[in-house]
Amino acid sequence: MTLFDGVYPFYLQQRKVSVFDISTIVVIVVFLTFACSFLLIIPGIRGRVRLYWTLRVLFSLVMGVVIVTVQFTGDWETGWVRANTSYKSFSTALVSVDIGLHVGLAGVNISLRGNPVNQVNETINYNEHFAWSFDSDYDQSYSQGLERGLPSPILYVAEKFTTRSPCSMQRQYRISSHYASATLWVAFCTWLISNMLFSMPVLVYGGYMLLVTGAFMIFSLLSFSTVRNSPLCLIQFGTAILHTGYGGSFWLTLAIGLLCFVAGISVVTLHYCNLDLLKTLFDLHEDKAEECQEMAEAHVNPHFANGELSPSQPSKLHPNII
Repeated sequence: MTLFDGVYPFYLQQRKVSVFDISTIVVIVVFLTFACSFLLIIPGIRGRVRLYWTLRVLFSLVMGVVIVTVQFTGDWETGWVRANTSYKSFSTALVSVDIGLHVGLAGVNISLRGNPVNQVNETINYNEHFAWSFDSDYDQSYSQGLERGLPSPILYVAEKFTTRSPCSMQRQYRISSHYASATLWVAFCTWLISNMLFSMPVLVYGGYMLLVTGAFMIFSLLSFSTVRNSPLCLIQFGTAILHTGYGGSFWLTLAIGLLCFVAGISVVTLHYCNLDLLKTLFDLHEDKAEECQEMAEAHVNPHFANGELSPSQPSKLHPNII
């Protein structure tokens, strides 16, 4: 890496916007594999029990995939702004661009899209990720961005999250994101325990674990939303200000958390109010029927079966029997 008149060289190659993170794709593929495997065995389940099994398994898989996937998504908090700003350092050329900020639990994504895309003889379409997880160094990622000659708007936004910035935005977002991620992993563990309990005849405890799962998901949202309680620096491009709001992952986590509450309360309520219906939904009546059928196959004394002896007549011992 060399300098030209004290300015880092600017790379002209196009940087494409990343749509999915590789970890997100892996998680989705794994859960889709489980779902497809279950769909293959559905024809072997008879009667209306097939519908109950399908609803329970698909509902559980949706909860699990959301809990794990939102750990790697980058749209917990998002914002866009359109502005006319400089494109390179030490250059007076202005470009019309859309600047996006996408905050996730593991870092921040900064997007830069030209309007139109081709301006100043270049293609303006960038998406850069700066991680702040425990095994990553945000300041080093920012320094690498400087060396690679990223556009000025991206560097300006990324600088707000450095440890040297007076805004202290990285410390606020990083701490809240770490706690949110930790509580989500606990929610994933309680989700696994609830599935184990539902596979045994202790349905009410499975309902309690669903309530715990929903509670930890809500705790993760509360942890992430504490950032709003601290004053944040303005990200301003001329007269345009970049405002952010809760993104899709935040609202999806809230929806699944509330769904866990509804499912858990329903299971607990049915356990105390209508236990037969709950056992029907979880296919426990057939097990009782099989047990009764096995108990019916008992050995009966042939003397009582043929009516040779009656309770009113005392039995007489035959001398040959003695």
